[in-house]
Amino acid sequence: MRPYTIHGKTYYPQTVKVGEIENGLASWYGPKFHGKRTSSGEIYDMHAMTAAHKTFPMNTIVKVTNLNNSKSAIVRINDRGPFVKGRIIDLSKQAAAKLDIISTGTAPVKVEVLGFNGDKISKDAPKEKRIFVGGNFMVQIGAFRNLNGAKFYQKSHNGEGGYKTIIKTYQKDEIPLHRVFLTGFKSEDEARDFIKFTNINGAFIVRE
Repeated sequence: MRPYTIHGKTYYPQTVKVGEIENGLASWYGPKFHGKRTSSGEIYDMHAMTAAHKTFPMNTIVKVTNLNNSKSAIVRINDRGPFVKGRIIDLSKQAAAKLDIISTGTAPVKVEVLGFNGDKISKDAPKEKRIFVGGNFMVQIGAFRNLNGAKFYQKSHNGEGGYKTIIKTYQKDEIPLHRVFLTGFKSEDEARDFIKFTNINGAFIVRE
């Protein structure tokens, strides 16, 4: 995911895991930005259940709970912000209304990561058993007939960009083909950004 700079400060989008929690101040944005393009390329709709976050991957699904009244809302991250000290998430007007923070403008909240890429979530299941429809994303970075070559490439690229390498073996023309993948991408956008801003020739996205 590509770093970006706002008001002289550089932000580094990062991977997150289901169940991660962040506490801080939430704000909201509405009519002034309605109909304008978000950082993800979408058109902002203040009536949709979306939000802006400085570093979560685009399309991360989070549950936001107002700690003043226990009201909560599930939103999808599709924009960057808020760029005000102390604030961690900027809600759409619709989401802010559900949390009852329209009049106050801000509120202390808990943000919990539920899923990624707009996947459907089995909310009643334990966190470790929640089901995500849509699959995981990997980036293939190499393919080898020789297993030792694949293992060397795996080792040399393991941890690149914070992602783990694995080898999967397939049969092609009745001969084993050892394919090396980087794993840990939470969305197709995240994988696409990685390919765009790294120098691995021939890398491409694979959906499990």
